[in-house]
Amino acid sequence: MRHFDFAPLYRSTIGFDRIAQLLDSMGSVDEGAYPPYNIERLGENEYRITMAVAGFADNEIKIEVKEQSLTVRGEKAPDDKERHFLHRGIAARSFERRFQLA
Repeated sequence: MRHFDFAPLYRSTIGFDRIAQLLDSMGSVDEGAYPPYNIERLGENEYRITMAVAGFADNEIKIEVKEQSLTVRGEKAPDDKERHFLHRGIAARSFERRFQLA
């Protein structure tokens, strides 16, 4: 049985731990497709995230940046009005979407 020493390879990757963490986390979390979003590159270091959150008021959406992670949460307030929908196509469920920042 052969043993390989990968220690010399690991020494050359010092400082790349953050990239490895990002790559590991990319495929590990399945957040579903709600709400849909776009990520646009506007410039060298400028990006825009657009989310489709129809039916949510500004006070029902919370945006937080913590440890190189952008989190957008939406929590729908209970509707006090009694309504009779013929068709309800706008989702009113809560959501949480996380984006890794570099």
